[in-house]
Amino acid sequence: MTTLARTPHHRVQIATQPRVTIRANRRWLWVGLWAVLLVIFLIRIGIGSVNIPLDDMLRVLMGESASKASWTTIVRDIRLPRAITALLAGASLGVAGLMLQTFFRNPLAGADVLGITSGASLGVALVVLSTSTIGGTLIAGAGLMSDMSLAGAALMGATGTFLLIMLMARTIQSQTTLLILGMMLAGLTSALVSLLMYFAIPDQINAFVRWTFGSFDGTTWSELAVFAPCVVIGLALALLCIKPLNALLLGEAYARSMGVRVGRIRLMVISITALLVGSITAFCGPIGFIGIAVPHVCRSLFRTTDHRILIPATMGVGGMVALIAALIAQVPNSQTILPLNPIMALLGSPVVIWVIWRGRGGGRVFGG
Repeated sequence: MTTLARTPHHRVQIATQPRVTIRANRRWLWVGLWAVLLVIFLIRIGIGSVNIPLDDMLRVLMGESASKASWTTIVRDIRLPRAITALLAGASLGVAGLMLQTFFRNPLAGADVLGITSGASLGVALVVLSTSTIGGTLIAGAGLMSDMSLAGAALMGATGTFLLIMLMARTIQSQTTLLILGMMLAGLTSALVSLLMYFAIPDQINAFVRWTFGSFDGTTWSELAVFAPCVVIGLALALLCIKPLNALLLGEAYARSMGVRVGRIRLMVISITALLVGSITAFCGPIGFIGIAVPHVCRSLFRTTDHRILIPATMGVGGMVALIAALIAQVPNSQTILPLNPIMALLGSPVVIWVIWRGRGGGRVFGG
């Protein structure tokens, strides 16, 4: 038998199923989640333009050498940093989307909701699209248009947007108003990028469009050493927000009655989101749909809105989705690499459609 309890802001379903059974089911879900994640991670390392046997791949991962020297180089210096990048990117974008959906109480809030991604795109556009033909050739020849320079431009753009959002957050108390202003800021930066593209030459437009496709394949160990600590710090800080986010599920008034300082948690959510999204966008490009779709997948799998479960689950499922997309993008036994964002759209759009369809009747924001 099932009863329904109503709160001022949403409906919570309370099932009389024994708690032991629920915990047992979740335990198996956790085991399955991490096992599948490990398998997909190994598949991503082993499959590509050159397929590497499992025993050779495992030897390289354990610090030994494969039967062919080229296989050792491929696994250790090329595929392993790319797989780690995909894992970190998926986990970061998923957690950022989860925090924003909870804080703004909007099921379609994603990583670009505050304009952080658009700000990063503007930074790259200013570098790539505003250079003259001769200047662009000289910069490219000097090596200044490397991946690190684009990452620096993206990080500066994301940081500038973040500082502007922080300034607005200190003076605006309404989450809805802040969300709308973030969307308007994203529209403003997108308009500036469009103007730069209009006046740019075809080669510059092509370079920028390739960056907007997103990719996990351009990351080296040196670049990973720069952004991985930022991602790990951001994910650790997200774990500290579990209790305030759970309180916010019942609305601001309830959260304040529980001692949550809503203004402080607002700044924390924006800061953590900017750190995670800005770092990934700087080195991988603007990656879409993970932040929107993955939190809903986790809510449905674990049948809960408890962030003690959702945050680690979102890390795992987000990493899994990113690795699957990277596998699809790298056509096996071929040098062809497909653009990442269209694949993300193919994977994420059905989930977003399902979310809208599922809530069409009662207008529910979050599933229980």
